[in-house]
Amino acid sequence: MTAAFVTSGMTAAGILSVVLAYFLGNISPAIILGKLHGIDIKKVGSGNAGTTNVLRTLGKKAALITMAVDILKGFAAVKLGFLMGGYTAGAICAVAAFCGHIWPCFYHFKGGKGVATAFGVIVAVNWKLGLAVLAVVAVFLVLTQRMSVGSLAGAISFPLLCWIMEPDFLAAGVVMAVIVVIKHRANIRRLLRGEEPKMSFKK
Repeated sequence: MTAAFVTSGMTAAGILSVVLAYFLGNISPAIILGKLHGIDIKKVGSGNAGTTNVLRTLGKKAALITMAVDILKGFAAVKLGFLMGGYTAGAICAVAAFCGHIWPCFYHFKGGKGVATAFGVIVAVNWKLGLAVLAVVAVFLVLTQRMSVGSLAGAISFPLLCWIMEPDFLAAGVVMAVIVVIKHRANIRRLLRGEEPKMSFKK
């Protein structure tokens, strides 16, 4: 992001929006739905509190709810930041909500990998950028039938797409992309060993 992101003063309202964005990110539909079904989503399947693991363990309906809530909380956090503190606050809120999802204080700092929430914040910043990232994810998902590959491809391409389409968001985009890749390190190891499970589109 531009120097304004780092150096410009934040109003009290802008700072408050960042705090609220982090706590919005803490909302975990995966964990909540798991508890409603009598399971700890972090102890079944891949152990990730995200859409893909919910799909595999709780089914399509729960997965759709999880994805929708994770996207919407990211979108709402950024719009709140824009409303309360302008672009700088909105950009910081994007990272705050994203980190709140991955490291939620409500759940002992153990959350998901942030892909759906990242999509929500991107769409809030620039919907065209969001669609571009989604297209990259979709292409690699279809080609490999592995959500992890689609997510990694989207993360790696994100900074470049930011640079082209939303340069003021570049610094935040780099931070988010690096975190997504790091959070997928177990998937990367499985991919290298040829052990990463595929998704069944028919199912």
